[in-house]
Amino acid sequence: MRLTKSTDIALRIVMRLAVVDDSANPTTREVAEVMGVQYTHAAKVVAQLQHLGVVEARRGRGGGLTLTAAGRNSSIGRLMRELEGVGDVVDCEGELPCPLSSACRLRHALRQAQEAFYTSLDPLSVGDLVAQPTGPVLLSLGLK
Repeated sequence: MRLTKSTDIALRIVMRLAVVDDSANPTTREVAEVMGVQYTHAAKVVAQLQHLGVVEARRGRGGGLTLTAAGRNSSIGRLMRELEGVGDVVDCEGELPCPLSSACRLRHALRQAQEAFYTSLDPLSVGDLVAQPTGPVLLSLGLK
């Protein structure tokens, strides 16, 4: 299983916001630069994280991004399910439908494996991800 680029960016942004001082309020552009992602991708991801209630974004003077309490305590498994959506690992019904789809056991096995992957991440919170040694590394990236 491979995560989408958006989920990867979202997790990096959330982790970065989890370690910055609450009064820092970095902008989307600043976080994108520090985390090495394109601003346009970061902006889309921040909007999605805002919609999920994980990040608060304020415009103007004194604005910026902050991780919400819900975001800080969010289960990584739940967050990844929300970001990735509920699609199958393989597309059996796509443009060229698989001829085995009516009798295939692989699709069900892959769905179970996908859920086991998310379930293994359910006990982890954003706070767990930024514990030693990750947090200090994230902080060393430094915002201006």
